[in-house]
Amino acid sequence: MLLRKKTACEKQRSSMCLKLPDSIILRTIVHSVIQVSGLRKTYGRTVAVEEVSFEVNDGEIFGLIGPNGAGKTTTMECIEGLRKPDRGTISVLGLDPFRQIYKLQHRIGVQLQEAQLQKRIKVWEAMDLWASLYQKKAVDADHLLEQLGLTDKREAWFMNLSGGQKQRLFIALALINDPELVFLDELTTGLDPQSRRAIWDLVCNIRDRGKTVFLTTHLMEEAERLCDRVAIIEHGRIIDIDSPERLVGRHCPERTVIVATDDPMAEERFRSIPGVDAVTSTDMRLMIRGRGEDLVTEVIRCLSENRMRVTDFRTILPNLEDVFLKLTGHSIRE
Repeated sequence: MLLRKKTACEKQRSSMCLKLPDSIILRTIVHSVIQVSGLRKTYGRTVAVEEVSFEVNDGEIFGLIGPNGAGKTTTMECIEGLRKPDRGTISVLGLDPFRQIYKLQHRIGVQLQEAQLQKRIKVWEAMDLWASLYQKKAVDADHLLEQLGLTDKREAWFMNLSGGQKQRLFIALALINDPELVFLDELTTGLDPQSRRAIWDLVCNIRDRGKTVFLTTHLMEEAERLCDRVAIIEHGRIIDIDSPERLVGRHCPERTVIVATDDPMAEERFRSIPGVDAVTSTDMRLMIRGRGEDLVTEVIRCLSENRMRVTDFRTILPNLEDVFLKLTGHSIRE
């Protein structure tokens, strides 16, 4: 487990600034842009999605998270209008994604999980081709490429782009029509850590400019960094929905503090702290387990009041990975 950072994008807004078209106006009235109720989708005898219901609010990054094969992509493709569900109702920006698919296509941007382009199509050619598919005036392609760090790759063939560059190109193609709602399916799978964090900055800035982002991921760190709210899906069913902080607080309230000290009274003093469940000691290193947001503060206060000499101090806080383990009984990687 790692020390958990705050979710959403507040801590990343000071990073690179992706300035999308000024025509985007930040909306102050929160309302649902996606409503899904009782969604079911099967492939033969295999039930991919069963009774899935949730809403995505205007201006948020909403994540559908779960392991591979949990039903994330099927759910997203039904919402996009790419697959027709067997049962249930879906509304996207007030439109039916099947009966009104052509109206919807001009208001959304889509990045598919396994998207590919012709090997010898150039970056600028792909941008021009995508722009020609929409009725309304497209975003300035060259300006968008510049914002995404692809200007020097404008003449490059698709097959010569790196993994991170391909993903940034797919983001550019998803944004070329200045959409209100952007779908991103497993956007950073297979990327190196540096490329992944660069993509995270881009996604945050998309939301910061007033767009709504609906993404799927099996990477819990990614969901914690990006999402305002997440829906955990397992075996085609939603098992909980909330912000990452509230999910962690509700399902995994435990906290652990590790302190290295030679104070002979340390263990006894730590046991007296309110909220402490257990204290174990190994070679002058004490592991303090307890509950409550104030546990770490109380341990620090105990150290200060008793003037204990400390040679190591670490905190271990639960995260979404622990929530998934608690809810399902297994790790998301299994």
